[in-house]
Amino acid sequence: MSRVEESIDVDAPVRVVYDQWATFEDFPKFMDGVEEVTQLDERHAHWRTRIAGLSREFETEVVDRVPDERVAWRTTGRSVKHTGTVEFEPLGATRTRVRMTMDFQPTGLAEKAADRLGVLGIQVRGDLRRFKRFIEAPATGTGPGSAPEAG
Repeated sequence: MSRVEESIDVDAPVRVVYDQWATFEDFPKFMDGVEEVTQLDERHAHWRTRIAGLSREFETEVVDRVPDERVAWRTTGRSVKHTGTVEFEPLGATRTRVRMTMDFQPTGLAEKAADRLGVLGIQVRGDLRRFKRFIEAPATGTGPGSAPEAG
């Protein structure tokens, strides 16, 4: 099993960062290779991905969720095997550290080759950078700041 650990600091309060990360349907807006995420119920989601030329469909289950602190998941089924945790650490009132850890079991020749080349680490680093740009984007109609806050 391979492990990837990456983190990034985001200029947004932990509540905003956590709430956006917990909105799985928005992942295609900042995760390269994620084509669609459909929330099935409170804990389960169906994913369609295309990463490094490999198309996959799989389901995940949230196994731990602590608002403003962490979300942990695992895949279900046999086609894709990975687990992960994203932790959110407030760095003051308007800044948050996002730390992602993923364990991945490559299957098949192509996935094993991609794993040896460090493709997952490159993917995660890029996704975190895109998430940072997405969450920090001014209200342009595309980021989380684009809709008025209820309250």
